[in-house]
Amino acid sequence: MRKKIQNHKKRKQKITVEQAWPLINPNAAGVDLGSREHWVAVPEAREAQSVRRFETFTSDLEELAEWLKKCGVNSVAVEATGVYWIPLFQLLERRGFEVLLVNARQIKNVSGRKSDVLDCQWIQRLHTYGLLGASFRPADPYCVVRSYLRHREELVGARSTQTQHMQKALQQMNVQLTQVLSDVSGQSGLAIIQAILQGERHPLKLAAMVDRRVKSTPASDRQSLDWRLSGGALVPAQNRL
Repeated sequence: MRKKIQNHKKRKQKITVEQAWPLINPNAAGVDLGSREHWVAVPEAREAQSVRRFETFTSDLEELAEWLKKCGVNSVAVEATGVYWIPLFQLLERRGFEVLLVNARQIKNVSGRKSDVLDCQWIQRLHTYGLLGASFRPADPYCVVRSYLRHREELVGARSTQTQHMQKALQQMNVQLTQVLSDVSGQSGLAIIQAILQGERHPLKLAAMVDRRVKSTPASDRQSLDWRLSGGALVPAQNRL
């Protein structure tokens, strides 16, 4: 019984386009975005060639906006595809168009599309009948702040990954720095790693770089830094300095 109810709900979500429906947005256009080109459809009566292809350079986007103005378009539906929508979205908004950023799921939830209809034509038709809703997009100042916060989050994540790489490299060289330092990327850890990169190998000199506030004994510091490498292998104890 539960499966039947779920299947009924799924079938109910599908909408079939009817040609007799009233036109909610008669001056609508649809855009199918790509990394190298955009395909744009306008109402068929506005232009002999109602579908045109534009490249993604700024001059081409300006030409796209001019063509939409010429065709009497005032509302444009743009499918949210990666980050390709951002330049066109911002340009069209500055030029006075109403721009709808549409989730791809809305387009898939409508049936009745013919095989010879291009994506941009289908988006334009759905927008004409008012079947597409705009995704939320905050004002430009908030978008800028959000971009900075997301970039910072990515940098913090990358930093964590690089710290793990350092810990793995130290472990492979049997430098047990993580046993005496909780954070190898802290002041003491970075000082020791920098000294190792500059050629320092003596455990006493390396242990002296551990900050006195670190809760570890000098003996454990020296023991954790007592290592040598020769051709990728540890040098025997009798050959150490």
